[in-house]
Amino acid sequence: MKIKIVEVGPRDGLQNEKKILSLENKLWLIHALVEAGLKRIEAGAFVSPNKVPQMSDSSVLFKKINLIKPYQNPKLGVHFSALVPNLHGLRNARDSGVREIAVFGSCSESFSLKNINCTIAESFVRFREVIKESKKNKMKVRGYLSTAFGCPYEGKVSLKKVISLTDKMLGLGVKEVSIGDTIGVATPKQVRTLLKELIPQIGTQKIALHFHDTRGTALANVLAGLDLGITTYDSSIGGLGGCPYAQGASGNLATEDLVYMLEGMGLKTGVDINKIYSLKDPLEKMIGHVLPGRAIQAGSSHASTQI
Repeated sequence: MKIKIVEVGPRDGLQNEKKILSLENKLWLIHALVEAGLKRIEAGAFVSPNKVPQMSDSSVLFKKINLIKPYQNPKLGVHFSALVPNLHGLRNARDSGVREIAVFGSCSESFSLKNINCTIAESFVRFREVIKESKKNKMKVRGYLSTAFGCPYEGKVSLKKVISLTDKMLGLGVKEVSIGDTIGVATPKQVRTLLKELIPQIGTQKIALHFHDTRGTALANVLAGLDLGITTYDSSIGGLGGCPYAQGASGNLATEDLVYMLEGMGLKTGVDINKIYSLKDPLEKMIGHVLPGRAIQAGSSHASTQI
């Protein structure tokens, strides 16, 4: 079984960092992730620079990426994407050479209002406009659904609601939906329960899972997803990330933690974990604090260790 990893560190990971990285440092990180074998990388976001200053240089970033000729080689198979919230963001992304975008929704009304300043119904009106325009420009679209396993404001989220919104988002024309545990409350039982209801309706190929490791359950939740045939998972270098609208929601599942477990199980990721380990010291220097990922801390001093 080949596992697909969507690396969200350069966007979802960095956007919550207090220290603003330079364009050069972001390009270095993205190049290093490509060198490590990651094929799908969410590199930036075309959002308000006032709300997310870390992403204010996304336009220049993508123009720089597009000048790197090897990345345009189909044989390399690297795909860069950007998060866009509306038509304005989409058009800026298009003009910057972005070929793949992502739209971000919620399964909770309260979280939707806090995070993207509109109701769920209003967000789908925006998605429809963005997706229609993206199709005209031959841009692929990915969908995110946050708070699928719990909301910091409403608590439990209805299983039927998650399934309905996933189906609705796919109906708009996204290529896959990343179902997110935004505040890290999911357990393997929850994951199995959701997937057993969802998979018979839409299959496994258009579902991705996005876990946070707030309570240490992210890898266990991945195992639950694997058992039911899900092969696409989001992760972030070093476990970077969090959510500004969910107090205490720590970082994403660390890419190296995910790779260590999967490769140890005999599942192929195409990622060189030793190259990920080698990023620890320069990345920690850039962001100004220790990375929360476990494997990068345990394995970085033994970078030659083979799994």
